[in-house]
Amino acid sequence: MQTDNNEILSDEILDKSFLNTIEDALVIGSWELNLKTNILKWSRVTKKIHDVSINYTPNVDTAINFYKEGSSRIRILKLFNNALNNGENFDDEFIIVTPKGEEKWVRSIGHPKLENGKCVALRGVFQDITQKTVQTKKIAIKEKEFRSLFDNSLTGMAKVSLTGGWLNVNNSICRILGYSKEELLLLNFKDITHPKDLSIGSKELELVLSGKSDNFEIEKRYIHKNGKVVHCILSSTIVRDNNGHPQHFIANINDITEIKRSKNKISELLSISSKQNDRLLNFARIVSHNLRSHGGNLEMLLSLKKEDYPENTNDEYFPLMEEAIGNLNETIDNLNEVALYNSLEAEELEELNLLQFTNNAISNIAAYTISHNVDIQILIKDDLNVKGLPAYLDSILINFLTNSIKYKRPDVDPVIKLNANQTSEYTTLTISDNGQGIDLEKHKDKLFGMYNVFHKHEDSRGLGLFIVKNQIDAMGGKIEVESIVDQGTTFTLYFKN
Repeated sequence: MQTDNNEILSDEILDKSFLNTIEDALVIGSWELNLKTNILKWSRVTKKIHDVSINYTPNVDTAINFYKEGSSRIRILKLFNNALNNGENFDDEFIIVTPKGEEKWVRSIGHPKLENGKCVALRGVFQDITQKTVQTKKIAIKEKEFRSLFDNSLTGMAKVSLTGGWLNVNNSICRILGYSKEELLLLNFKDITHPKDLSIGSKELELVLSGKSDNFEIEKRYIHKNGKVVHCILSSTIVRDNNGHPQHFIANINDITEIKRSKNKISELLSISSKQNDRLLNFARIVSHNLRSHGGNLEMLLSLKKEDYPENTNDEYFPLMEEAIGNLNETIDNLNEVALYNSLEAEELEELNLLQFTNNAISNIAAYTISHNVDIQILIKDDLNVKGLPAYLDSILINFLTNSIKYKRPDVDPVIKLNANQTSEYTTLTISDNGQGIDLEKHKDKLFGMYNVFHKHEDSRGLGLFIVKNQIDAMGGKIEVESIVDQGTTFTLYFKN
């Protein structure tokens, strides 16, 4: 008999050990309330979940205090009373607060034990579900955020089946394609794809479905409900289950119709500009060729006059004519050289002496300066060089010098000052005059535009500043201006060293 009792005791110990192992593995505890003795028992795991010691003895009156005040405590009291009074089972989730102040989500299940229809005990299980609940709430928040993004995105977003059916669409897709949500959900994406674009994306789709890729991006055309073509960028990402099996696609559609139209307009303008440039180059070649002939004739006539009538070459003007014609022929040679350029590259620029070109420009307009009694002051070192094209630099200097004379103040002799300085990147040339000046508040934005004239003059065509601005830009430089009406203007030219 003693042996049988020992065996029974041993079996009970083994059963208890086995139950403890299960509880530890599942993190599920148990509890029992004996209503006859009013004794409440918690298993080891239940005590662990409550963050109390293994020797802790729970009390019916104080156990309720572990439940967080508010909905959790109200709910457990209601369910507990229903179990006691009505014999109802319960299974619900609550928040408890441990003695350490830590909040935990728990699941509590209760089953009443009835004798003669009266509840004599309550038994149940107790599980820590904090990690699962927090994770679920995070997922819920992410789903809410995604839903908000999906519904309110300015770009089209859609959930698309593996066979191409619209499962869900946002308002932006409806706006882009012109269909209502209800209309789109009855269609397949092929139904609104441009017929010539049906095969676009098929290779990318195969790669995604085969697991070799997760997303792709393509450009394709859709047909708007009104029949118009809509150019779009389609970005599609596949959604897979935990086993990697494809479930559906999330598509993002951006309407780029206006961008495509703008690009086409730009291409057309570039084509027109290219043709115009070709015409200008041909024009420059023709002009340089014809001017070369006229310049050669002038030089020959002057030479014949010098030989046949030497007595007429001793006045002060003949040397100026010789120098002017020589400079004219040099300019024509430079113009002919420029006409050969299709584009201006950095390596095509030459090193030019600024003082030499300034003196040449002044010589070219010597008659003009004499007739207007111009005082030209030059502060340029003889070793200052700039990067440029000879024809361009000639044109720039002559334009600014003649403009300073042309737009002088009435009854005031023109004074022009040229001053050059050098920095690490640029050589700056300031050309200052005491002329009429320009109202920059009115004209600054259109100062270098074509055909813009700011003063009345019979020779004004509105091309000079436009030409020099483009010439300076082409050589990698820039130009700045300061001006006061009736006091004068200062142009600062920046040339690459």
